[in-house]
Amino acid sequence: MASEAFVEVGGIRIGGGAPVVVQSMTLTKTHDVAATTAQIAALASAGCEIVRVAVPKVEDAEALPLIVRLSPIPVIADIHFNASLALKAIEAGVAAVRINPGNIGGPDKVEEVVRAAKKVNMPMRIGANSGSLPKHLEELAQEDQAEALVEAALEEVRLLEQLDYRNFKISVKSSHVPTMIRAYRILASKVPYPLHLGVTEAGPPSTGAIKSAIGLGSLLADGIGDTIRVSLTADPVEEVKVAWEILKSLGLRERGPILIACPSCGRDNVGVQTLAEAVEERLREYPEHFEVAVLGCAVNGPGESGDADFGIAGGRETGFIYAHGKVLRKVESDVLVDELFNEIDSWIAAGMQRPERRKHAKPAALAMAEASAIPLE
Repeated sequence: MASEAFVEVGGIRIGGGAPVVVQSMTLTKTHDVAATTAQIAALASAGCEIVRVAVPKVEDAEALPLIVRLSPIPVIADIHFNASLALKAIEAGVAAVRINPGNIGGPDKVEEVVRAAKKVNMPMRIGANSGSLPKHLEELAQEDQAEALVEAALEEVRLLEQLDYRNFKISVKSSHVPTMIRAYRILASKVPYPLHLGVTEAGPPSTGAIKSAIGLGSLLADGIGDTIRVSLTADPVEEVKVAWEILKSLGLRERGPILIACPSCGRDNVGVQTLAEAVEERLREYPEHFEVAVLGCAVNGPGESGDADFGIAGGRETGFIYAHGKVLRKVESDVLVDELFNEIDSWIAAGMQRPERRKHAKPAALAMAEASAIPLE
């Protein structure tokens, strides 16, 4: 079920039906202000909407006021083990703090942090990770780690509710995808608060992106989740790229073009992989949202990509350019990609108007047969 409650992080609404928000975390030493703000700028350019920075030392907390002032997106301070650092972060004007009430120094310290956060109406993120569960839940974790994650989070929730503080979102992350999925589903059925999704320690992009897509995608498709972080062993900009591809593939958010391309197969006689890679490379320069299809044969491609704004079907010597479900013209193969982008640029310049049209109005083979009859320009 979707989160009923919401919080606001630096003016960005999270939960309560708001769009899913993309988050990442810097990997710089936070006290290195130049490096940290440069990485935040790169993340923001890639589409990161909220950024978390680690604050393990006093010198990191002391750098926060300047980082907050220079950052183009809201900054969350990541605090563990030291309540005084959380208080310094709140004083520095961060948009939110991430704390673990179980390791911040006891109920008195938690109350102190909550009191400071309430005073400035600052939200928090709380929650559990499978790698750092409380000792008293170890036996439960041996039986059912998902239940242990949820119980750890609920203990934190009950503590904050007792302090009359409900301005928070929750996470229950695990590196084991099925455990993570089940934990969030259980938690979503028990609380109204916004949920921050993530497969923790997912790994390098080659495997971490897949784990994250399965874990986050399964939950988002069910309407569960309000912010997401793709945790990769990589430049955090890569996390943001993967996060957006997950949201775009589910139709939850729009950012930049979507490429539809035939898979490599024995029917391909046009080199569709090379064609798709050339199109993909040029699409990276476009911030506008539209769909482009790259077709390899007449069996599935034209039909499956019929809803795309633009498309090309390659051939040995000639190819076809599609726009909004119709074939525009036949051109020489060596200028096919250039002509495609001429059409795209003209359409964008004219205001990106999409004509009303029927979806998949013709069988794929018929569409290609009609295209073949078009004279070469």
